[in-house]
Amino acid sequence: MIPRTAEKEIRALALQFKAVAIVGPRQSGKTTLVRMIFKDKPYVNLENPDIRLFAIEDPRGFLSNYPQGAILDEAQRVPELFSYLQQILDESTIMGMFVITGSNNFLLQESISQSLAGRVGYLNLLPLSLEEINDNESSSNQLLFKGGYPALQSENILPSKWFANYIRTYVERDVRLLKNISDLVTFERFLRLCAGRIGQLLNMSSLSVEVGVDVKTISSWISILETSFVLFRLQPFHKNFNKRIVKMPKIYFYDTGLAVNLLGIENIGQLDLHPFRGSLFENMIVVEFLKRRYNAGKTNNLFFWRDNVGNEIDLLLTQGINQIPIEIKSGQTVTGDYLKGIQFWNKMAQSEGGFVVYGGDSTQKRSNNITIVPYNKLKTISLE
Repeated sequence: MIPRTAEKEIRALALQFKAVAIVGPRQSGKTTLVRMIFKDKPYVNLENPDIRLFAIEDPRGFLSNYPQGAILDEAQRVPELFSYLQQILDESTIMGMFVITGSNNFLLQESISQSLAGRVGYLNLLPLSLEEINDNESSSNQLLFKGGYPALQSENILPSKWFANYIRTYVERDVRLLKNISDLVTFERFLRLCAGRIGQLLNMSSLSVEVGVDVKTISSWISILETSFVLFRLQPFHKNFNKRIVKMPKIYFYDTGLAVNLLGIENIGQLDLHPFRGSLFENMIVVEFLKRRYNAGKTNNLFFWRDNVGNEIDLLLTQGINQIPIEIKSGQTVTGDYLKGIQFWNKMAQSEGGFVVYGGDSTQKRSNNITIVPYNKLKTISLE
């Protein structure tokens, strides 16, 4: 098993809360990790139809089989359990008694907020980070193509075949669990169109025209992709500095390998000259910062900034009242253009510092405390 950075935070949560909830995409390693950490707890998979039926029809009897707690995998499938869990947790003094996993953020959060608020420690587990993959021999193209799902790092599986099955399973099972969508072919086309908009402003009207459904449906489908950990919206930073700023979010995928497959890229060589390579590289870096936050049990503090004349910062890390500007460039040779965005921001915000993350391999210090950082050395950028 590949060591996971989040292990430390999960163990800490289990000492502070009577239950721990681990949520994230399917196949992100949730089950493997919690079964390793909590070896002595019984494991119950609520995807199993027989077990799920027992839990639905007799939740009290089902839970009585686990007086010392258990791992409840894909717990959002049986929301009826949570009301009964509340009483059990209130009457127990055991910390980390139940470990709950789920791949549907909305359904799990809804159940927790209704019944278990204040009793559950919560952590998002995304696919493997670059630090966890720890493969200095892989090029940025290889990392983009494979993505971070553990199965593709530890097993000899063709990414194209694995992702094709992943998408088919996701669309046919998870999407229908969230919303009764009759036209799955149209939904899958919408999913592929989203992959072609990575790093772009989310224009629902434009998507509506291309997909052939109304804007309300597009909004609903975007929410489905978010709650099932396919993509997320990066929100704009709203401090305007007396300028008109963009207030639409951008969209990014939680895994570049999935996005690459949706774009129809069949091998690593096709990435070299692909028009979306820069956007995919930007996606990889943005989600890498998000993984670092989540693995430490922290919330999302990431934004971007753009004004109405095109001045832009790819990523802003908010730290209290301060913001750290980060520019993301896929090229391997640093040019003066790489620094322009940060220099503009620092002049406007009356600050200094910032980072350029790029596709090269050497760290450089530039004037005004701007640091050039290779993509595989992101851990040198502090999030504190």
